[in-house]
Amino acid sequence: MEPYLWKDWLIAELAEVSRVLSWSINRPGFQIATRVAWLNVQQLPDDVPVAAWFQQKLDQDGLADAVGLITSRALSTFVIETAVVEGIEATCIATVGLSNAERVGERRHTEPLHSGTINILVNLSAAITQAAQIEALSIAAQARTAAVMDFGPANAAGMQVTGTGTDCIAIAAQAGGGLYCGLHTPCGEAIGRAVYDAVGQGVREWMKETNRPG
Repeated sequence: MEPYLWKDWLIAELAEVSRVLSWSINRPGFQIATRVAWLNVQQLPDDVPVAAWFQQKLDQDGLADAVGLITSRALSTFVIETAVVEGIEATCIATVGLSNAERVGERRHTEPLHSGTINILVNLSAAITQAAQIEALSIAAQARTAAVMDFGPANAAGMQVTGTGTDCIAIAAQAGGGLYCGLHTPCGEAIGRAVYDAVGQGVREWMKETNRPG
């Protein structure tokens, strides 16, 4: 899975037709797909619904079949990390921005000056059930949060942030009989390591670029 930059997009072509689980704006839930595409956007439209606008952007660039993600983070900053545990490989591609950061269980009541988000794609070599894929998504979310808390900034109250208000995670895998993908499994360990390493690197780079203490 080698991502590449094209126009305003970062595109990851999956090695095989895959079942992708995410809460993507254009293709949420379980979807069959061959690619995931990030769009770089500095200003979202305020005169049309975002979902319809985004679908039009995908359509006009021939990406209607892709699971789509949106970020204001420079796409050239993407991070890719791979982990292999007992023959199971997990590859994570992440774009990481934290200007829209939040702490779970609390919510800012003012809009951020600049948007920013963490968008994650994990491609897993194991063939798993839908239930295991949902579990895999939870492991990726744990790893994202751990990396943000270990390397990221605090909020205005001095509490460590845990993510952003607009994060999205996509898990790509083949359908199969693998029943479990939790922390005790090689599948879960590989996902956790790949996501933690990718998001951790992305957070450290963002902190350095924005001159945040860390």
